Amino acid sequence: MPLPSPVPPPQRILALDALRGVAVAGIVGMNVHAFALPGPAYYNPLAYGGVGPADYGVWLASFVFIEDKFRTLFAMLFGAGCLILLERGGARPWRAHYARMAVLFAIGLVHATLLASNDVLRAYALAGLVLPLLAGLSARALVTVAAGLLAAHVALGMIALGAPLLAHYTGPAGSDMLLWAERQFGRDPAVIAALLEQGREGLGERVVRRLAGVPGQMTALIASLPLNLAAIALGMGLWRGGMLKGEWRTFRLQRVAGLSALVALPGLLGLALWLERAGFAAALVGPVALVLSAPFDMLLALSYAALAMAFLNRDDGLAGRLAAAGRLSLTNCLMTSVILASVFASWGLGLFGEVTRWQAFALGLVPVAVMLAWSPPWVARVGQGPVERLWRASARALS
Repeated sequence: MPLPSPVPPPQRILALDALRGVAVAGIVGMNVHAFALPGPAYYNPLAYGGVGPADYGVWLASFVFIEDKFRTLFAMLFGAGCLILLERGGARPWRAHYARMAVLFAIGLVHATLLASNDVLRAYALAGLVLPLLAGLSARALVTVAAGLLAAHVALGMIALGAPLLAHYTGPAGSDMLLWAERQFGRDPAVIAALLEQGREGLGERVVRRLAGVPGQMTALIASLPLNLAAIALGMGLWRGGMLKGEWRTFRLQRVAGLSALVALPGLLGLALWLERAGFAAALVGPVALVLSAPFDMLLALSYAALAMAFLNRDDGLAGRLAAAGRLSLTNCLMTSVILASVFASWGLGLFGEVTRWQAFALGLVPVAVMLAWSPPWVARVGQGPVERLWRASARALS
């Protein structure tokens, strides 16, 4: 009796891989500010590093087109990737999934401790624990869940950050809420000075401090779950609905991209104008950046996804390079942090706090160029990325 033919490996979707490349490259546009500038400056251009029109222009372009758009896109693709693996089945698929999440959390913990304090891998791993509740839903149900989680994020976020906003318009100038907001999102000189000193600490000091702060980090990660789950559920819905499988016609993709951008861009520009006219008051910066912009961020991320699926489906130079970078997305994410740390950390060139916003953004182009240069030859010769290989091998050992 002849043996059954082996099941061929699934065909890769070029546009989907390229979309992953777009996401991992786009994230650098904001991550570089987390490496280069004190924390409040990530959201507030007047907190630090903003000395001229070029810096304001970089902030405006980042706020409208980059901040949380590519992070949302990355989360959407994480959700789609998890669903792809689950649909392939195999022995004990859920046990294998939980093993992958455990290893991803460990990778994220090391990443956050050594390199990037704004690591998102741990948040994705925690959100991945909820996927058994979502994986059996239809595409429409998944999109509905995403909308509900997004609404929950906005509601909970305004409960948490609405008090400073209300105090800005109705409370006394020196209220505790306003002082708290100033320390988190404003220009408090003592806070900025302390953060500059902290950002120039040695590697050993950083490891000790970050490990001691793990409980506080977990609180922040749990608070981010509704928003991350919303993006993950949306990505799962877009895969199950056929968009990320490359099954939608170009006109339909263009229509989704156009309608999403038509809602998102005026909303984001309106929020930016509100901040500018309020003088980037700290009580406004937090709610706007973390809460009120979230629906528009997700819509623009959806627009980017639709455009990529429409126009990055041919194996030309750009799409091919982006697809290779996307196939190595986890490796490239970590490699980007290594490069940025080598530029800004005290154990590298020590440029933390020494550059303006536009200079930091320009330096962020370095890891993007590196990933686009090294990814195609690596994929052609080796295939799987080194960190992806470590992730899957470790997860197999656990499961």
